[in-house]
Amino acid sequence: MNIHKNARLTPLRREEMALAVIEGGFSKAHAARTYGVSAKIVARWVERYKAEGRAGMADRSSRPTVMPGMTEQVVAERIVALRRQRLTGKHIAVEVGVSPATVSRVLKRAGLSRLRDIEPAEPIRRYERENPGEMIHIDIKKLGRFSQVGHRITGDPQKGKSRGAGWEFVHVCIDDASRIAFSQILPDEKKESAIAFLKAAVAYYASLGVTIARVMSDNGSCYRSKAFAKACRDLGLKHVTTRPYTPKTNGKAERFIQTALREWAYAIAYPTSDHRAAELPVWLHRYNWHRPHGSLKSKTPISRLALTEDNLLRLHT
Repeated sequence: MNIHKNARLTPLRREEMALAVIEGGFSKAHAARTYGVSAKIVARWVERYKAEGRAGMADRSSRPTVMPGMTEQVVAERIVALRRQRLTGKHIAVEVGVSPATVSRVLKRAGLSRLRDIEPAEPIRRYERENPGEMIHIDIKKLGRFSQVGHRITGDPQKGKSRGAGWEFVHVCIDDASRIAFSQILPDEKKESAIAFLKAAVAYYASLGVTIARVMSDNGSCYRSKAFAKACRDLGLKHVTTRPYTPKTNGKAERFIQTALREWAYAIAYPTSDHRAAELPVWLHRYNWHRPHGSLKSKTPISRLALTEDNLLRLHT
């Protein structure tokens, strides 16, 4: 129990004072002078001892029994329910008709102030398909176009800006079992580009003798379109998507993107984004055929195909 630093009486002294009045014949005024408190304080502890005995000598919460300004339980429950749907505090405030400060207090009491508190983090479940082609992972990375060396290289945010240059979109694909990757730079992330890339990826793996059975993507609008679903059916692919807000489910694609950014996109000071784009096929060849892969016990992705020497010579161009 924490006693206030300025408290004159401990629970033991309160009991002693109350008994001095009840059994010892002290008047409340005499007890007040003896214990250095007011007669009103004496009366309080005497009455509490009479009602509750020794248990009544402990400190009680200063929280009022009735709090007229407290958020109603039904409102608090609705705020928590909306938060579990991953709505922001301001969005919840508008939906419920209360202030953002009220939402913040309710969420703090519920332990849901941060989005990551909504559900416990799931343990990472590492998996790997047994055979190449059983599943490919696809994703898209947006990169800025530039006509001069960018600030990532110069280190000066005021220099190296290519105003109005726009964006280009790096569509990536990686095979779950072999880690063989394929990528193209396309002008956007719309369904038409996503479908064109999927067809190109399937054709690329077919050139290596690999038949694709499944494709995994996130829940981007291009992948959720009816046109993309039809393209998957036409190609004989089963399309699976990640759970919302869980990018680690598509972790192989995410990891490949990070590798590509580090070893290709930001590896050297390209004079223009066109030069960077021209280097992508060169880097992909190196990644698939020559770069030791940590997840493959330092073997190259192409080694997972168990190609004969003749096939290696035919494909290695």
